[in-house]
Amino acid sequence: MFDLDLRSRLPIYEQLVEKFKESIINEVLKADEQLPSVRTLAQQLTINPNTIQKAYRELERQGYIYSLPGKGSFVASISHHKNDEKLARLKEELIKVLSEAMYLGMKQEEILAVVSQVHSTVRRGKRSD
Repeated sequence: MFDLDLRSRLPIYEQLVEKFKESIINEVLKADEQLPSVRTLAQQLTINPNTIQKAYRELERQGYIYSLPGKGSFVASISHHKNDEKLARLKEELIKVLSEAMYLGMKQEEILAVVSQVHSTVRRGKRSD
């Protein structure tokens, strides 16, 4: 399901969070789709179930998934109110990152090329449904 880098400095649960978020954003995982159980995913990835549980908790905290007791975890539908708040935070972070990149010498053309690349990747992910 996911390729995890066990030698990465990024903790496994954070890698899982990023992979799930990527799948949700690119609509590989649809709203209200059930995620694999903690036990099943732990067996598939051969990692500790507590690591999966920690990733699921973080995804739920961030609003990407929701859980129903006794039923499992599911992909959350996009809430426009939550989405607006998250977009505002992301814009602030983006301004900081872009400011630092420009300070370090990145040119406007390079930044625009990166934005174009991301836009193409996201669009391609949405078209592959």
